[in-house]
Amino acid sequence: MVRLLRPFGRAVTYTRLLHLFIGIVWPSMWLFVQEAWWIWPVAAAALAPAALVPAMRTAEGLQARLLLTGHRHDHGSTDIVVAPSASWGDRGRLVVWLEARLLLGYATVTCVTQLLFGTVHLLSAPFDRDFEEGGLFTLGGRGWWNVLLVPLLLVALAATVVASGHLITALARRLLGPTPAERLAAMEERTEQLLERTRIARELHDSIGHALTVAVVQAGAARAARDPAFTDRALDAIEETGRAALEDLERVLGILRESERPVSSRPTLTDADRLLESARASGAKVDIELTGPLDTVPGPVSREGYRILQESLTNVLRHAGAVPVGARIAVADGTLTLEVRNPLTADIPGPGRGSGLRGIRERAALLGGHARTGPDEGDWQVHVELPLS
Repeated sequence: MVRLLRPFGRAVTYTRLLHLFIGIVWPSMWLFVQEAWWIWPVAAAALAPAALVPAMRTAEGLQARLLLTGHRHDHGSTDIVVAPSASWGDRGRLVVWLEARLLLGYATVTCVTQLLFGTVHLLSAPFDRDFEEGGLFTLGGRGWWNVLLVPLLLVALAATVVASGHLITALARRLLGPTPAERLAAMEERTEQLLERTRIARELHDSIGHALTVAVVQAGAARAARDPAFTDRALDAIEETGRAALEDLERVLGILRESERPVSSRPTLTDADRLLESARASGAKVDIELTGPLDTVPGPVSREGYRILQESLTNVLRHAGAVPVGARIAVADGTLTLEVRNPLTADIPGPGRGSGLRGIRERAALLGGHARTGPDEGDWQVHVELPLS
C-alpha cells in the first residue's frame, strides 16, 4: 500500500501533470473564445511548422527536463537534450513529440476533469442538490449509495495522473533524447574527461609525491648530520626538487583548466606546430616529417595523437634535455603513425616506468592501437600506431 502511494509524495508527479496542462493551454484559450470542434485539428496542424524552428527543440527540452525529470542540468538528465535541432531527423522527431504532447495532454485533461466532475456529482447526489449536466457520465437517482463509488473514481483519477506522467516522460526520452551522433559526442567527451583525470592522478602521484618524499628525506638527513656543508647541499636539492614539482603542478593545473573546454575546441595534430615551437624554445632541436593529410584524421584520434606527441616531447625535455629530436607523423593505409626519437642519455627511464610512458600506452590502447617505447639503435624511441576507423 505504501508503495502505491509513494508517487504522490514526489513533486515530479504533479509537475508532469502540469507539463501536460501547459501543452494545451493555448488551444484551450482559443476554444474558450470560440467553441468549435475544428480548433483542435488546426492546433495540431500549426505545431508542424513550429517544430521546424531549431530553437523549439531547446525550449521543449528545457521544459521537459525541468518538469518531467526534475533536473535542470546535464548531469541529472542526459537522456533529454536541450541542443537546437541540427538535422531533419531532429525536426521530424520534434514534430511527433509536439503532436503526441497535444494529444496526450488533451486526453489526460479530459479524463482528469471528467473524473473530478463525476466525484463531485456522486458526493452531491445524497443531498438532493441539482448538479449541472455536461459530464462524461451521470448517475440517475439520489441514493446515498452513490457515495460508495467515489473511491473508485479517486483510484481511477490517481492512476490517470501517474500513468500519463510516466507515458509523457517515456515519450520525451524517446523523442527528445540524444541522437546517435550526440551520444557519440557525449561518450567522446566523457572519455576525454576520464583520460585527463587518470593522467592528473598519475602526474600528481609521480611528480608531487616524489618531490615531497625527496624534500622530507633531505630535510631529515640534514638535521641528523649537523654538517653545514651537507645542509647546504640538502637545501639545494630540496629547492631544485620543489621547483620541478611546481612546474609539474602548473602543467597539471593547465590540464584542469583545459578540461572545461568543449571537446571540439581542444588541440589536434593540426596544431602540432605550437608543440614544436615550445620544445624548440626550451633548447631542443626538433625536426619533423609530415606525411599524408592530417586534416582527414578523425577528431578523437587526432586529439589523442596530439596528447601523445606532447607527452613524448615532454619526456625528451625532462629526461634528455636540449638534444636533437626527430619526429614523424604519417597518415596512410587507415593508420596514424607517430614516432619521436632522441639520442640516449645517462638518465633513461627503465621499461614500463614513468607516468608519461604509461599514459602514452594507455591512450594508444584506448583507441585500439599500440605503442612501443624504449632504446632502438642508439636512440630512445616512442612509436605509436593508431587506427583511423
